[in-house]
Parts: sequence; C-alpha cells; structure tokens
Amino acid sequence: MENIDFNTFQSVELRVGTIIKAEPFPEARKPAIKVWVEFGGDIGIKQSSAQITTHYDPKSLVGKQIIGCLNLGSMRIAGFKSEFLVIGLTASDGSIILISPDAPVPNGEKLC
Repeated sequence: MENIDFNTFQSVELRVGTIIKAEPFPEARKPAIKVWVEFGGDIGIKQSSAQITTHYDPKSLVGKQIIGCLNLGSMRIAGFKSEFLVIGLTASDGSIILISPDAPVPNGEKLC
C-alpha cells in the first residue's frame, strides 16, 4: 500500500447525500440501479449507477443517505451519465454494501 499525504486525502471529495430517486438499470452489462442523490448546497443533485442489486432494491433506497466520491469525473454506462462514484464495501460473497452515516447529517457534509 502506498502512503499519501493528508493534503492529498483532503482533496478527495467524499460527501454525504440523500437518494431522492432510484430505478432499475436493465441496460447495464452487470445488474445495477440508477440513483439520483441530493448533495445539497452548491452541489445539488447528481446521478450515478451502482452495482448494488444483491442487497438493495430501488424502492428501499429512496431517503437513504449514502457516501459518494464527487471529484472523479463522469463516465457513460450504457448511455447513462454517471456523475459520481457510490461508495461501498465488498461483502464475502462479492456483493456491495453501501456506506452510510449512523445518524442523519446535512447533505453535502464532507467526510473528515
């Protein structure tokens, strides 16, 4: 593992947001869900695709706070513009578990 300095870590925009809309993404090569997340303030709403179908369905996601990395740039996934990276951890079966705060925090708060 390569060490980074604290300033480099601080440049990573890991922020909390609330999922306001989620829908299936059948066009994706791997099973995924499209999410629209309100990050508040100057950031606003961003959209992303996440391979989280093992543990989550779109209806259960609305209202959930998650962590997203906002400064990796965007990419197209099956014609859908993914504007941030949804942050999660890999479970023993290879599925993704979302990272979220234990208690509500204001949208847009930066991980510190």
